[in-house]
Amino acid sequence: MDESGFSLVPPLRRTWGRRGQTPLVRHCFSWPKLSAISGVTLDQRLFLRLVRGVVNGEEVIEFLRLLLRHIRGPVLVVWDNIGAHRSRRVQQWLATHPRIQAEPLPPYAPDLNADEGVWGYLKNHVLANYCPLTISDLETKIRHSARRMRQRPDVLASFMKQTGLPY
Repeated sequence: MDESGFSLVPPLRRTWGRRGQTPLVRHCFSWPKLSAISGVTLDQRLFLRLVRGVVNGEEVIEFLRLLLRHIRGPVLVVWDNIGAHRSRRVQQWLATHPRIQAEPLPPYAPDLNADEGVWGYLKNHVLANYCPLTISDLETKIRHSARRMRQRPDVLASFMKQTGLPY
């Protein structure tokens, strides 16, 4: 499980253009914040929740509830040590839900987090040079991309494989 942020300013990537005609990316320089929480399972399923603003403990709890609704049996969540994960509210909620267990990643270990692959894929491929006019346009594009990723278990498996961990 991991979190990431998005804004209306596009992630710029190299592209092609006719010789002498430099491609231009125009955007509105607006910075409304859109955050996302995702989780990739060992059986190549993707769970995603979009949040306007920043991710706090309450948003983390809502995402964990989503996981409990859709995953049967015990749930092991591997995540980093951001403040929202360590918050008192989240820790109390975890204590009252024994079916879910949370394990922190080592500090500075994004290479062990499969969800980093989700964010890299979204930002470097799907959203590269994409200039939404509104935060709703951005939400729609991310949701559509998540649906497409869910239909590609090979892509989701590659995110898990890049960690080098056995699965």
